[in-house]
Amino acid sequence: MTELHITPAREADLPAAAAVLARAFRDDPVMAAILPGSRRLERLTTLFTAMLRGAAFETGSVDLARRADRDEILGVAAWEGPGAASLPWRRLPEYLAALGLPGLVRAAVLSSRLARHRPRSPHWYLAQIGVSPAARGLGVGGALLRSRLDTLDVTRATAYLESSTPDNRRLYSRLGFEEIAPIRGIRGATPTAMLRPPAPARHAVPARGV
Repeated sequence: MTELHITPAREADLPAAAAVLARAFRDDPVMAAILPGSRRLERLTTLFTAMLRGAAFETGSVDLARRADRDEILGVAAWEGPGAASLPWRRLPEYLAALGLPGLVRAAVLSSRLARHRPRSPHWYLAQIGVSPAARGLGVGGALLRSRLDTLDVTRATAYLESSTPDNRRLYSRLGFEEIAPIRGIRGATPTAMLRPPAPARHAVPARGV
């Protein structure tokens, strides 16, 4: 079994992390709805670089998975902290370069539709998670999720995400996420809103005779 190290990204790591996400999301139906057309991988890399530099890096955490003895990034999980804006408009030039004006409008509409399903109470939002195609099957996604969820359990924080595929929903369900509702009105996809309250605190069992 591959030994994985999960660490928070430094700012210098973000372009490489964005490239991993771009490859992972190249055929994602939700991304296809806002970014059709040519030069898809290049434009996705530009888009994810802007997204990682925004809400996740500034308010939450961009978690990276690597093998114990290598620098190559195998997987990325971008978490936005409570109260973060998913489309920070100071990144507008980068979003425009990636999406073009029509794509930017589609992204704003999509963001608004997704936001309607998010909890009103404070929560951590899994904005993106992706694994390098070469690392699939190594447990990278699960390791990334467990690392951050363990921290959220300690701080008694709620986690929220949208899942686009049944396989992903099964993984999230095993980690304590509950399906809330399907999100309709997105061309080519019907993601599901999922919420995870913090796991019950584990209390130590007193030793007998003490």
